[in-house]
Amino acid sequence: MQTVLQIAHEIVAREGGYVNDPDDPGGATNFGVTIHTMRRLGLDLDCDGSITPADVRRLTRAQAIEIFLNHYYKRPLIAELPQPLQASVFDMYVNAGSNAVKILQRLMVEMGYGVTVDGALGPQSLAAVRAAFAASPEHLVDAYGIARRNYYFRIADRRAASRKFARTRAGGKGGWIKRAEEFMAPRYHMTSQEFKARIAQWD
Repeated sequence: MQTVLQIAHEIVAREGGYVNDPDDPGGATNFGVTIHTMRRLGLDLDCDGSITPADVRRLTRAQAIEIFLNHYYKRPLIAELPQPLQASVFDMYVNAGSNAVKILQRLMVEMGYGVTVDGALGPQSLAAVRAAFAASPEHLVDAYGIARRNYYFRIADRRAASRKFARTRAGGKGGWIKRAEEFMAPRYHMTSQEFKARIAQWD
C-alpha cells in the first residue's frame, strides 16, 4: 500500500517540470504548482516583491511536494476519505482544485446520498462517502475514476483549446484521459474504438 508521500512523488513526476501553455487556464506551472497557487501562498521565491513566472521556475520538487501534502491533501481533508479513494482524489485535487471534491459529491448525489455540492469535504460529505464505500468498496474507486474521466471530456466538449489535453495529435487518448484511467481497473478503460466514438463530435 502506497504512502501519501509516495503518492505525492508520483503526482509531481506525472505533472512534470515548468510549462506556461497559453491554452492552460492555470498559467505558468512547475511540478503541478500554478502561479495562482504560489500567489495565494505568498511564495515570492526571488524576493523581488512580486510573484511572476520567474518564481514558478525557481520552485523545487521538494517545495512542490510540501505544498501538495499541506494544501491539497491535509487541508481539504482528503486524508479523511477511505484510504483506497485517497490517491485518485488527491491527484485530481492537484489537477483541478476543489472540482475534485465536487466530482465526488455529485457522485454521492447520483448514488442517493443527500450532500451539498460545494467542493468542500465536511462531516456530511465524509459520512456519505464512507457509507458508499462500506456498501460497495470494490466499485467506488472505479466510479470516481469514470466520473473524473467524464469531467475531462465535458471540458473538452465545451472548450476546443483544451482538447489537446484529452486527445493526442495522432488521435489517441491524451494525458487527461490516461491520467484518469490510471486510477481505475483496466476493465473500465476505454478501448481505442470507444474513445474515438466519444470524441467524434470534436472533428
